[in-house]
Parts: sequence; C-alpha cells; structure tokens
Amino acid sequence: MKTFPRLRRVRTLAACAALLLGGNAHAQALEVATSFSILGDLVAQVGGERVKVRTLVGPDEDAHAFQPRPSDAREIGTAALVVVNGLGFDDWMTRLARAGGFKGTVVVASAGISTLEMTRDDGHGHDHDHGKDEGKGKAVDPHAWQDIANVRRYVANIAGALAAADPEGATAYRSAAERYDGELQALDAEIRAAFAALPAERRKVVSSHAAFGYFARAYDIRFLSPVGVANNAEPTAKGVARLIRQLKEEKVPAVFIENVADPRLIERIRSESGAAVGGTLYSDALSKAGGPASTYVHMMRTNLATLQKALVAPGR
Repeated sequence: MKTFPRLRRVRTLAACAALLLGGNAHAQALEVATSFSILGDLVAQVGGERVKVRTLVGPDEDAHAFQPRPSDAREIGTAALVVVNGLGFDDWMTRLARAGGFKGTVVVASAGISTLEMTRDDGHGHDHDHGKDEGKGKAVDPHAWQDIANVRRYVANIAGALAAADPEGATAYRSAAERYDGELQALDAEIRAAFAALPAERRKVVSSHAAFGYFARAYDIRFLSPVGVANNAEPTAKGVARLIRQLKEEKVPAVFIENVADPRLIERIRSESGAAVGGTLYSDALSKAGGPASTYVHMMRTNLATLQKALVAPGR
C-alpha cells in the first residue's frame, strides 16, 4: 500500500505527540497546600516532582502570629490535598481551606504520635516538666516535629495520603518515603549519641518559647523558656525574674535565640543571668533557601551543632 508523504508526516507527528504525552502523563503535578515550612519540606521530600507544594507560612516566619489573606483561602481551595500539623498548632489552616471552597482531604501529619502535655502558662518561666500539675491546666504540645521519631510518622502519613490522592504515583511515594525514613533514622541515632556524651549537668538550656518539649523528651536535654507555647505571648516581669533566678541557681550554661522570635527578651535574660548566648535555634520554621536550615534534616543537624558548641564544657 502506497503511503503519501503528507500522510506519513501526519502519522509521524501523531506518534511524536503520543510519545510526548506518554512521557509526560504526570506533568500535571499534584497540588498540595501545607501550613508551614517544615511540613512543606516533608511533603516535597516524599512527593518529589510529582507534587507542587504551596506553603502559607514561609521560612523564618512564625505560624503562631500568621494572619491569612483572602487570596490564601482561594488558592488553598484549589489544592488537591491540604496537609496540616494538627494538635492545635494550625487549626486556622483547615478553616481557611473550607472558606476557600476546599472539598478534599485534610491530612493531619501528626496523627498517631505519642503527644506531650504542657502546662498552660500565663507568661511565667516555663519548663517542660510534663505531667507536673501546677494548677494552670494542661494543653497538648504541638511541636511534635522536634522529635525525629515523630517526623518518621509524619512522613508515613504524608506518603499514604499522596498515594491515595495519586494512585499512579503510589510506588514512587513509598519508595521516596522509605529512602527518607532511612536518612531520618540515621540522624536520630546521631543526635542521641551526641547528647549521651554530654554530662547531665550540661544538658540544660533556655530558648525563646516552649517549643522543644519533644526534643527534650527524645534526647534527654532540659529546656526552659520565658513564655509558653505561643511565641507571641507576653512574659510577666515576675516570671522572667523567676527564670533568671533559676538560671543562676542551676548554672544553666547557655540561652538561645529562636529564628522566629524577637531576640530582645533572650538578651535581657542573658545580661541579667550571666549565661552565654549559644546561638540561634530553629524551632517552628526553616531558614530561607541557601541558609543553614533550609530543610528539616539540615534544621535538626544545625540545631545539634549549635547546642553542642554551647554546651560542651570549656577544656573538653
């Protein structure tokens, strides 16, 4: 059968088009909305090129003080999936999504973890002595990502949700999650070994707000802070004075500024207590791209290095 040149060109173009379409069958990335930068990174680690992540509270920004705009609601409303931390940290995200017309699944990344309680505080000095009833009432500590074991659960939950939303990518998501889980396990072991090598009397510090309870429980280090769970809470003069007395009595070696906090309060505590400023810790947000904590793994490793440098006794 004779094939005319024009027909051959049409068939060739059609074949090329089919090949291109087949090779880019997943070019339309799954749109996922997350509340804050740490969650955004976890979704990106599992989703890779198959997902397009929109994060509302970006690097070095404080989710406690976030004020959404009407445009945020509209953009979240078009997402295929919404991922939140839960535990009262970002309830505004779910309300915002519904206001924007979102009808899909809201994934609570922290589902299934063992939570900590924290004492509701009115701005007095606050430590993570969980389970102690000081008459202030109890609240769930939402900062669960500060324990890598919890983040491994986050990753499993995220992988399952992505696979359900995009069944064709299920194998890819599970493979990425397994790879990342191995990286997290190794980092967890590294942090445990590092703090186990420190004398118990050196494993106590002050941070800007009560964000490190899970870190404290996991890695046996004591954190104190002048304010409670919300970084924008106002500490009382009495509470700060009590904390400074405690630092002097216990000879706390260092105080730390958080990347999302106003450093002036920590500077005051440092000057009145005599403790050294140990550096910046990343608590509720990553650093910007190119910074020392631009991913979750980098964040945890940077915090470890900062703490180690400040807590190792002189001469060791």
